[in-house]
Amino acid sequence: MPRPIRCRRIERLPVYRSFSPDDIATAESVRMTVDEFEALRLLDDEGLTQEECASRMNIARTTVTAIYDSARKKVADALVHGKRLLITGGCCEFEPVELHQIIIEKGNNTMRIAVTYESGEVFQHFGHTEQFKLYDVADGKIMGEQVIDTNGSGHGALAGFLQAAQVDVLICGGIGMGAQMALADAGIKLYAGVQGSADEAAKALAAGTLKYDPDAHCDHHGHHHDGNCGHDHCADHSCHGTMPAEG
Repeated sequence: MPRPIRCRRIERLPVYRSFSPDDIATAESVRMTVDEFEALRLLDDEGLTQEECASRMNIARTTVTAIYDSARKKVADALVHGKRLLITGGCCEFEPVELHQIIIEKGNNTMRIAVTYESGEVFQHFGHTEQFKLYDVADGKIMGEQVIDTNGSGHGALAGFLQAAQVDVLICGGIGMGAQMALADAGIKLYAGVQGSADEAAKALAAGTLKYDPDAHCDHHGHHHDGNCGHDHCADHSCHGTMPAEG
């Protein structure tokens, strides 16, 4: 029987998840896992030794060598052959985030929903949200609510923040592709492109009737903007998805 893979500890999720050559319209993709990115970051950006990297990632030095070699080959493949480099997935566990506030205890068989929150509404730009409202749902009903502050956490830290708060599902407006990938890596399901009352959105999700936009996207690091993220230069989106009811 093969040995189980030991998950690699990730201290910092990559903020930028996709790199593409400008002079090729459509490029083949190379997928680098988040743990491969972390090994590159620790060894090449921070300048750690392989022993120090192994300790930080909570794995053996020989494993560091293997994933680092794999990561470098993928970078070389993307640079030499003009391929898109996409960073996502891998067997990872995330460094715990200190919340600096008391979070209500999550009950058994409870789904915890987080909504980007401002003045009772769904805030329209995930990476700039200053608050989340949490809703604990059991048997299709909201059993508890709480507003929590993000403490200045930005794009790269919000997924870990939500994971530390034991969130299962996020409702938001516009959200960048990198943040979407970070949420997926953290095991948090996403319903984006939602507007209006935060309370009504949470109730609709609990009932299985939430209307959302699976293609909602807002990326202010680049030149292309999709979705209504609260910025005047972003195009409006209409919601065209509906959450399936739980069976």
